Amino acid sequence: MSRHPAVKWAQRSDKLFITVELPDAKNVKLKLEPEGKFFFSATAGADNVPYEVDLDLFDKINVDESKTSTTSRSIVYLVKKAEDKWWSRLIKQEGVRPVFLKVDWDKWVDEDEEDTKSETDMDFGDIDFSKLNMGGGPSDFDADVPEGDDDSDTEEEEVREEENSAHNEPEAAVPPSTEPEAKS
Repeated sequence: MSRHPAVKWAQRSDKLFITVELPDAKNVKLKLEPEGKFFFSATAGADNVPYEVDLDLFDKINVDESKTSTTSRSIVYLVKKAEDKWWSRLIKQEGVRPVFLKVDWDKWVDEDEEDTKSETDMDFGDIDFSKLNMGGGPSDFDADVPEGDDDSDTEEEEVREEENSAHNEPEAAVPPSTEPEAKS
């Protein structure tokens, strides 16, 4: 009897990412059918244990434009959808999903965020930041502080003095006695 490897998935409007996590997989076979059939089989481990995944995908796919990438830890499938649209789920089966099937949060993008660029791709166009008077340029650093009036380290010195004086104080002060002093 075959086992099920862990399968993670994510989508975009035009494609699916299906990752089969099976370290050191051998005899890998994949069968994709245009109606949305995804069949994977392989063996792994010293005993060549058989693994198998058989999914009826939610909608039709384009088999000719789908791709595969194999590493020592997993097999990643980039499955091209027949139509550019978001699927409500990966498989046709409604209700409880198979236990081996999980969302790939590393690749997941929400439908409303697909068209937005990531922060690393921010395009500032032809904005000249030096004219925004935000500082940071070599010529205007500390421009409003006269020469020699830099007191940036005085706060650090005050904190150190307070810490040192706190360490030099006696641990507990003895309250004055209310009894009259004995005279000798």
